[in-house]
Amino acid sequence: MALRNIVTRQYNKNQNCFGSFDEVAFEANISQLVNDDKEKTFYLPSSTYVKDTYNVLENGWLVEKSKEEKENSILKNNDFHPSKFQDPKNANLKFAHGTTTLGFIFDGGIIIAVDSRASMGSYIGSGTVKKVIEINEYLLGTMAGGAADCAFWERNLARDCRMYELRNGERISVSAASKLLTNYLTRYKGYGLSVGSMVAGWDKRGPQLYYVDNDGMRLKANFGFSVGSGSTYAYGIIDSEYRRNLTVDEAIKLGRRAIYHATHRDAYSGGFVNVYHIKEDGWVQISHDDSFLLHQLFHPDQYPKDNVNDDLKDNEDENKDNDVQMKGN
Repeated sequence: MALRNIVTRQYNKNQNCFGSFDEVAFEANISQLVNDDKEKTFYLPSSTYVKDTYNVLENGWLVEKSKEEKENSILKNNDFHPSKFQDPKNANLKFAHGTTTLGFIFDGGIIIAVDSRASMGSYIGSGTVKKVIEINEYLLGTMAGGAADCAFWERNLARDCRMYELRNGERISVSAASKLLTNYLTRYKGYGLSVGSMVAGWDKRGPQLYYVDNDGMRLKANFGFSVGSGSTYAYGIIDSEYRRNLTVDEAIKLGRRAIYHATHRDAYSGGFVNVYHIKEDGWVQISHDDSFLLHQLFHPDQYPKDNVNDDLKDNEDENKDNDVQMKGN
């Protein structure tokens, strides 16, 4: 009797479960299916394999699926198949990504400002995500899109930048660093990566800022970029107040205010507003402000004055401590 027929009979006999080695051997009138030297080298198909490969009829017969049916069945059992992330009643409904990141160049260097909310549609995954990746003492990268994709590839970039420095005895340029990141993402174009990052730093040419995304696009900034769902609100503030000859304090306040307005108006942005300043001797983290406290600062008439002043004073003291610590590092 053919082994396929035996397996089919056993599958039906045992109520949609394959029998043991001995039961199959008995049906085939064979003393054993495995020998002593090669114990358990004979395996029966798993129930998952059967479901992917055969259609089980009511009478217990197994009918092999077509090639297209097999592929669809395997895809549906894949944890990363798009059907696992879509509403079955509305295939066009997809989760939206949300963030706001900002970077602009001025005479005193580069300001990088970001929020800290990680969201997937209306679901807020975290309110304290660090969206600035510290590549080295002179280079920063920002995260927009998939947090895991951005974090992995920018940390991979940090490793390669360090290897370049060890091999060549000098720091990598911002242009070359952004090109490395572009090459990584271009290699995996079409495989579902979600990255919209800025690479900012100071090299021999001065302050440099580039935008890189998962489609392999790489753009050099004339003055700056804002990336994410709240970018339109941030651009509104930047376009109305930006000028090249901003003082450092003015630039910091402008970056902080732009991100605050994005967190206030964009439902997918929020949490804390982190501001970095990149200058000739490296970057320094300037502030880490709760966006709710910033709302009190910009709209003091809506809150009791004493509470606002106390909260803001505590926040300023914390920022000063962080600034000293970052400079010390």
